[in-house]
Amino acid sequence: MDEAGRGPLAGPVYAAAVILDPDVVVAGLADSKILSAPRRLELAGQIRRHALAWAVASASVAEIDTINILQASLLAMRRAVEQLSLAPGEVLVDGTHCPAIAYPVRAIVRGDSQIAAISAASILAKTARDAEMLRLHQLFPHYGLDRHKGYPTADHLAALERCGVSEIHRRSFAPVRRLLRG
Repeated sequence: MDEAGRGPLAGPVYAAAVILDPDVVVAGLADSKILSAPRRLELAGQIRRHALAWAVASASVAEIDTINILQASLLAMRRAVEQLSLAPGEVLVDGTHCPAIAYPVRAIVRGDSQIAAISAASILAKTARDAEMLRLHQLFPHYGLDRHKGYPTADHLAALERCGVSEIHRRSFAPVRRLLRG
């Protein structure tokens, strides 16, 4: 399991769970952050075709603002693993925190660069979140979400100053909270 979207100021956080087929090698799996967007999309298709099971889930902006980003990430992870069509024997999670789930679970620091299934989950979570941010860009084009995917870039911060905070922005994040205080 892995998540995508903990750092942005806008949009949901996503998580994915993947059970790879040990008889099928998906060549090129790596931490999604080091892959180009076209390569991530190509690998995501291969993962969905060849994995024994996979699932993607999210936690909303409202959930992030209510329970905090870490707890929302863990919630999205729990939702993803609960949607798997096969029960995992053990769940390996990228990072240092484990969601409360009904399976044995182990956190692995930098697991997305060491464990193929975590790399696959990283890719599915990232491509799903990027697709959602492109969809949100169509509704809120003035923020430039197609370019920065909600991360706190100079362009995004300038757009927030110019256009104000929208319902897709995480009010619990400091840059957004400061703007709301005026």
